[in-house]
Amino acid sequence: MPKDTNPLGSIFGGYILSLIDLAATEHAQKERPARYVTKLVREVDFRNPVFVGDVVSFYTETVSKGRSSITIRVEVQALRGIDMLTIHHVTSAELVLVAVDENLKPIPVFENEKQ
Repeated sequence: MPKDTNPLGSIFGGYILSLIDLAATEHAQKERPARYVTKLVREVDFRNPVFVGDVVSFYTETVSKGRSSITIRVEVQALRGIDMLTIHHVTSAELVLVAVDENLKPIPVFENEKQ
């Protein structure tokens, strides 16, 4: 939306980062429902801008699981053009999320799964 853009007309990188975090959390919830906090976001390199009107997609996959953590890769693509057939790789990132209890202490959620 226009409120999420900078003076050049592209979407703020921070807004895209917040959506990456949401996509990773949703993926983690599907793997094992729990309360997750983001521990780490590995390198995010913006390759192409996102403009108002682009259709942005977030693709997630599990990279690894620890006892209480899950590492998720998020790929971000934008569809652009009158026909929405032009795909632009926006960025990708790896996030480490940790399952926590109500006191924000790590809890085991993946300990019975093979890594």
